[in-house]
Amino acid sequence: MASLTRFLVSKLKLTVNEKKSKVVPVDKCSYLGFVFVRGKIRWSDEAFREFKRRVRLLTGRSWFVSMEYRYRKLAEYVRGWFNYYGISEYYRPIPVLDEWLRRRIRMCYWKQWRYTRTKVRNLLKLGTFKRQAIITALSRKGPWHLSRTLATQSGMTNEWLYEQGLISVKDLWVRIHYPVTAR
Repeated sequence: MASLTRFLVSKLKLTVNEKKSKVVPVDKCSYLGFVFVRGKIRWSDEAFREFKRRVRLLTGRSWFVSMEYRYRKLAEYVRGWFNYYGISEYYRPIPVLDEWLRRRIRMCYWKQWRYTRTKVRNLLKLGTFKRQAIITALSRKGPWHLSRTLATQSGMTNEWLYEQGLISVKDLWVRIHYPVTAR
C-alpha cells in the first residue's frame, strides 16, 4: 500500500484517503455493490441482503396498506434494484427469489383476508376446491406457512398474481440479459 500511495501522490498528484482505500486482489474487493467472481460480475452479499430486507418491509404482514399501493411500491423498488444490479451475470438465485416474492405476496393476502369465512369465500372465488379451501382456512398455522399450501397456490396462481400487478424478477433479469432486437 505504501508504494502505491507514494506513486499516486508523487506522480499522479492525487490525494489518498487511507481510511477508505485498500489494496486487495479483485476477487476480495467489493466496489459499488458489485464483486467479481471467476471473471464474472455479481452483486455483493451485502447488497442482496439489503434487497431482501427492503422487500420484507414492503411485503410485511403488519403494513396495512392496499394491495395496489403495495404492488406499486414493490415494483418501483424491484425495478430500480434490477436496473442497477441487473448487469450481474449471476442467475442462480433469481428463480428462488421469484418464488420467495410470490410467497410473500400470498402471505399478505392471507393476512389481509383475516377471517375464516373471508378466506374460504376468496379462495372459492379464485377457483380452489371447496374442501381444500375450508381445511386451509380453518388451519391454525400462520400466514407464512399457509402461503405455501395447495389451496393458496391453486387459488392465487402465478398468472393471477401477475394480473394483480406483481412484477417478475425472472422476467426483469431475462429482459436485461437477452433484449429483444428491433427489426
